[in-house]
Amino acid sequence: MIFDQEARMFKHLRSIAWNSTPVKLVLGLLGITLPLIALLLYNNSYSVNVIHSQVAASDKNLIDIYMKQIDAQLTEVERHLAGLSSTDLNVQEMGDSQSEDEYILAKTAVYRKLTSDLSIYPYIDGFYIYSLKHHDGVEAYKGQLAYPQLLDLRKALEGRAIQLSQKAQYENVQWKVQQVGGAYYLIRLMHDDDLYVGAWVNASSIIQPLLGMRTGSTGAVLVVDDQGRTLYSTRDMSKEKLDFSRGFQDYYLSGQKDTYLIVGEPSAKGGFSLSAAIPDHSILENLPYLTRASTIVILLALLMLPLSFLLLRKVLLLPLRKMVGAMRLIGEGNFNIRMDLSHAPDEIVIVNRTFNTMISKIEELKINVYEEQISKQRAELKQLQLQINPHFFMNSLNILYNLAQVKQYALIQEMTMNLVHYFRYLFQSHQPLAPLKDELRHIRHYLHIQQMRFPNTFSCEINIPPYLENVAIPPLMLQTVVENSVKYAVKPGEPILLAIEAELNDLTEQPTVCITIRDNGEGYSDAALARIREGKVYADETGEHFGLWNSRERLKLQFGDKAWMDCYNDDPHGAVTEITIPLYASQEQKE
Repeated sequence: MIFDQEARMFKHLRSIAWNSTPVKLVLGLLGITLPLIALLLYNNSYSVNVIHSQVAASDKNLIDIYMKQIDAQLTEVERHLAGLSSTDLNVQEMGDSQSEDEYILAKTAVYRKLTSDLSIYPYIDGFYIYSLKHHDGVEAYKGQLAYPQLLDLRKALEGRAIQLSQKAQYENVQWKVQQVGGAYYLIRLMHDDDLYVGAWVNASSIIQPLLGMRTGSTGAVLVVDDQGRTLYSTRDMSKEKLDFSRGFQDYYLSGQKDTYLIVGEPSAKGGFSLSAAIPDHSILENLPYLTRASTIVILLALLMLPLSFLLLRKVLLLPLRKMVGAMRLIGEGNFNIRMDLSHAPDEIVIVNRTFNTMISKIEELKINVYEEQISKQRAELKQLQLQINPHFFMNSLNILYNLAQVKQYALIQEMTMNLVHYFRYLFQSHQPLAPLKDELRHIRHYLHIQQMRFPNTFSCEINIPPYLENVAIPPLMLQTVVENSVKYAVKPGEPILLAIEAELNDLTEQPTVCITIRDNGEGYSDAALARIREGKVYADETGEHFGLWNSRERLKLQFGDKAWMDCYNDDPHGAVTEITIPLYASQEQKE
């Protein structure tokens, strides 16, 4: 099915007249308009990319500044935690105390210390110290925590400390993301014998410095982890299907139909990143008016393209189509065509007027040439008729001479009357056409003369339907063929039968009459048949033979391709000549 569609498409493309004026005009308009549209589209796309790049660079620089501040403070917190475990005596006492009272006193002092230290680190939400020996810890935190949330946080920190104590090597070298009670925290624990010192940061606290960042009414600032999972967001973006797993080396568009610009910066201290999702429409609302003007120009260009083609079609293509149609009719021989392009442009009106004048002159010239051709054909036809006469005239004189030698006066008188009728018809044969019955009467006189020449040698049968007796044929046409049969088929002592028949063929578009002359002689030679069918004069050792060639040429001059002559040999032998002419032929038809 696909191959058939491709084949039809290629066939349709091949059928297009690529060299025609309409196709070239359309291609020219497209060649001018499409590059302009492409340039405007490129300019619009370039402007959008420039704005995206500028907004992304600005927001990324802002996020990078805050991320460096956060990383710097996390580094300071790590140093502070290391200092607590190594220099603070109360902290060391929590790990080394032997009695419960000493542990409580140390724990109280540590709590006051941690509470005072929280004010130094604005991004830190809490400190935590856990004693593995006493399976207890102390924490200090900012803000208000619900008691269930505090229990979950303690449990998570204690579990993390126990987990680290069971490992052969200490691996908590970064701030780890951990979900506690539906919220995400960054947790850092440091190990010193049986004592674990740590801090935690709520993901919502990390994002506080960026709350003033402009992200539009539908955008958001987010904290995401290394896998692109959202830890915290200033606005629920789950329905937007944003992808944060591509990293933040460069900005990109994400979301449904790429409607959000994503920028961000990863942290050097833990597996999290700060990111911003800015709606694209809020970025492009400040797009220069030039871009909007480009869109309007593109729409106007697309609208003007069909309008321009319609105008060209009316002004140029339709007059050209009329001119081409008129020229095709003239090429088919119709010189009666005249074009009326009076409402066309001035140049085409001049061409129209000149064209009509030229056609009138060509039609007049054609009539003159046609009349000259008719006169020439008539002269050729009469010349061909005159070429036939000497053959029989010489044979007739020879017969009279032989009869006079034997003093056959009755036969001489009989032959003389036949000659009188024969030559009377001959002298009246200047007309292009004659009735078939007159031609047959002439043939009977001719054959009677030949039978006197060759007595008891050949006989003749003429079978012509009465309704075909008035069919018009070229005069002396049958006499030429009959004379040819008598000349080559009749031999002394060998009886020959000569038959002339005619039949009507009315099954064709134009009815025709087929006249057949056959004998039972030796027939045509192969060389003679080949020359006759080639339309050339046959020549042998006795000279050139013009009879059948003359007959074929007369048919061509008189009827054109509506008449023809065919020669072949009968089975088992004998020459057959068929002459086919139109049933309703006349001199006026030819002229």
